[in-house]
Amino acid sequence: MEHYLDNAATTRVSEAAAQAALAAMTDSFGNPSSRHEAGTRAAQALKEHRAVIAKALGAQPGEVIFTSCGTESDNWAIRGAVHLNRRKGKHIITTAIEHDAVLEPCRALEREGYEVTYLKPDRMGNITVQQVADALREDTVLVSMMLVNNELGIILPVAEVSKLLKQRKSAALLHCDAVQGFLHVPFTVGALGVDLLSVSGHKVHAPKGIGALYIKNGIKLAPMIMGGHQEDNLRSGTEPTAQIAAFAAAVEEWQARGTENRMYLKELKDYAVQKLTAEIPGLELVGNGESPHILPVTLTGYKSEVVVRFLSDRGIFISSGSACHKGKPSHVFAALNLPKKQMDGVLRISFSTHNTKEDIDALTEGLKQAKDQLFTSLS
Repeated sequence: MEHYLDNAATTRVSEAAAQAALAAMTDSFGNPSSRHEAGTRAAQALKEHRAVIAKALGAQPGEVIFTSCGTESDNWAIRGAVHLNRRKGKHIITTAIEHDAVLEPCRALEREGYEVTYLKPDRMGNITVQQVADALREDTVLVSMMLVNNELGIILPVAEVSKLLKQRKSAALLHCDAVQGFLHVPFTVGALGVDLLSVSGHKVHAPKGIGALYIKNGIKLAPMIMGGHQEDNLRSGTEPTAQIAAFAAAVEEWQARGTENRMYLKELKDYAVQKLTAEIPGLELVGNGESPHILPVTLTGYKSEVVVRFLSDRGIFISSGSACHKGKPSHVFAALNLPKKQMDGVLRISFSTHNTKEDIDALTEGLKQAKDQLFTSLS
């Protein structure tokens, strides 16, 4: 039996999402831009699916543009925001614990003459509004801050930053990478006060290859892809109707039990904390993340990559951080300035509603075996 506890990397596609994708590929397979009946049906379905995602975000349907993934949404938001504000300055504020989908575009912009302030977290992973206030300048054109950190589970003060920008009458646009926060923590784009917000389907039981970018009414981003005039002339190309249908189905399924789902995830996380800290000597929690589905821990003295492989051989799947690092040291945990032995042993456990306490029990037993059978690091 396998025990999948790496849901921050990706989630199992739900049955409802898979069936919705199949129906879109086999029954409602028309091109939404075609003027015949099959195209009209596909266009109507696309309209309905967009409305589902918009409702979950607290947005208007016209403010939701479908993309291929969260990374594309982040890249477009950052590039688009600085281009829109190009006459107002060349300063960007972000955090040192953002996903690489935010950090890499910012680094690229630095090479083009922009100045970027990377806010550093404290040892628990927290970023404060005061840090943003201290960094904010007249020429700041963009603040990009994630809602939930994908490795720590920390919830960042996005709504408070929005209030700060309004109080300062800043021209800066506010972008939020909500890929890990979407559905897992309750929010609306209005409550957050953001101008741009990125989400992804495969973190919420939809297939890989579908995401969305919220663009607040009145924000005029330059087109991401030009050609066929789809997605309000902003992202041309025939829409991936099967992935969009699956995304909407997964979101609807979650929304029907949103509060119960979040409570269930919190119960699983609390059980894992109690079980692991009680039964694995030397295991420590990392940070104080409030999100219900992400739990970072460290097995001090052990190499996390070795532990991950040891568990994988026994059908237990966790990670040593973001899947996008592919074995490289995590910049997120490095930003906490943990002692080397602690950082070397960091593990990320992440839950979905498909998990049970039996998965956590199996993980506990696997980590016990790892401690008994693996050598500690000499570093």
